[in-house]
Amino acid sequence: MFWLLAMFAYLLGSLSFAIVLSRLTGSPDPRMSGSGNAGATNMLRLAGRKLATLTLLGDLCKGVLPILIAIMAGLSLQQQAWIGVFAVLGHLFPVYFCFRGGKGVATAAGVLLGLYPPAALLAVGAWLLVFRLTRTSSLAALIATPLTLPLFAWQQPEALLAMSALTVLIVWRHRGNLRDLFAGRERHF
Repeated sequence: MFWLLAMFAYLLGSLSFAIVLSRLTGSPDPRMSGSGNAGATNMLRLAGRKLATLTLLGDLCKGVLPILIAIMAGLSLQQQAWIGVFAVLGHLFPVYFCFRGGKGVATAAGVLLGLYPPAALLAVGAWLLVFRLTRTSSLAALIATPLTLPLFAWQQPEALLAMSALTVLIVWRHRGNLRDLFAGRERHF
């Protein structure tokens, strides 16, 4: 059952709402315009609030749905967490879109929401605070995601290894943003 759900999570994660919505509405392909990222933040830049909100909700659901199914199937918290990692991997490397996806932040937030809602609240709160202070989405994500690890270590240690892997994936996907942040040329809102 674990591997079936992991494959389902990857395939569901591979549905890029930013790309699908941009094609349906005639908006620019987010991988070719703006920041080049197939995610809600770039959709906000390119297509406005409505499509950005739909992208965000779709990406959140891609993270939370496989976790909820894993919970109903009676899988352990550790297995649920790894299934969440597969959903994020699908978003990062979508099989349907030549393995060119987004950065996984919204999908990871959905995973956190399904696994342990207090971690999702911490991450969203930290993201909102950092974004409000800096107007920089990438910096907000780079701070919010690792902040959840001590909470997992304390409250949900069975999920810590998978959530550490998820954090590494998010940071790795933001490596270009890190270079831009250090060089002072990162995009702001």
